[in-house]
Amino acid sequence: MELMVRGKNNLEITAALKEYVQKKISKINKYFDVSTEAQVTLGAVRGIHTVEVTVGVNGMILRAEEATNDMYASIDMVVDKLERQIAKYKTRINRKPRQGGLRALAELPPVTEEVEMPIVKTKRFLVKPMPVEEAVLQMNLLGHDFYVFANADTDEVNVVYRRRDGSYGLIEPTIKL
Repeated sequence: MELMVRGKNNLEITAALKEYVQKKISKINKYFDVSTEAQVTLGAVRGIHTVEVTVGVNGMILRAEEATNDMYASIDMVVDKLERQIAKYKTRINRKPRQGGLRALAELPPVTEEVEMPIVKTKRFLVKPMPVEEAVLQMNLLGHDFYVFANADTDEVNVVYRRRDGSYGLIEPTIKL
């Protein structure tokens, strides 16, 4: 397993802490047939120790976060949370990755007028083609309320989201010309 450990908010990562993270996070490697890569971010603010782990497996992303008063307890809890996610979705996570590359996506025209926007952060990410069911799975694995993906059936960018009643919705944008 490729592991990248970094400190947030000027937290110094000691050798003992890094070794403990390596030992605990490598436990989840036994669930996968392929090599995985994990990013671990450790942080401490006012006595609260936060651990964020993002694991990439077969093009899917597993993510968990925990915060407690003890860094080692946070690491243990985040590994437990990841193992529960893996157990819940094991058959889907371990299947072989689909063949094929990223389909070409239409680019939006540039904005010509200057408008003050309250956007404070921009994220760029790879939008990979997948069926709607896999997008819902990916959204649940990340713990998000929505997920942007390229629909493998329509070759369009879609959004799945969790509704207030617990069901799911699908947004299929259309462009009016």
